Amino acid sequence: MEKMHATTILCVKRDDSVCMAGDGQVTLSNIVIKHTARKIRKIYKDSVLVGFAGAVADAFALLERFEEKLNKYSGDLQRASYELAKEWRTDKILRRLEAMMIVADKNDLFLLSGSGEVIKPDEPIVAIGSGGPYAYAAARALYENTDLNSRKICESAMKITSDICIYTNSNIIIEEIQSGK
Repeated sequence: MEKMHATTILCVKRDDSVCMAGDGQVTLSNIVIKHTARKIRKIYKDSVLVGFAGAVADAFALLERFEEKLNKYSGDLQRASYELAKEWRTDKILRRLEAMMIVADKNDLFLLSGSGEVIKPDEPIVAIGSGGPYAYAAARALYENTDLNSRKICESAMKITSDICIYTNSNIIIEEIQSGK
């Protein structure tokens, strides 16, 4: 069976907000089979953003596990991330899952993978998926050379990415968390 492609997830933190954007395209071989996929979510009392790339069933299984960890550790994003990564790497079934996640709250931003990584990037920008490198490059240029807020950076970077990446469409979903909200 052909692999499904087409995910671009971007997360940017700036000043008092964190913003995550995801496109809606799902591609099977050289055919776009869905334009409106929702690849990002607000969870844990709308205080945590989660975006995922990879096999859909795997991503949802990880999302459920991550929500359990957040609840268990009272919304502590860092602890929940480390505990999920540990379980993901050591559990026989979970370690076969093919997905990546970006998780963020008003304080932290992490990239999680099945090989046990919990990466807090040096810059407050991270992107995953087929269009991730394009989105990251555009967001980083905007972050370093403008005063745009995190939402505007996500909007602009995802627009640029959708213009040049065949696996990213312009049906962008954006979620944002602002400090104090």
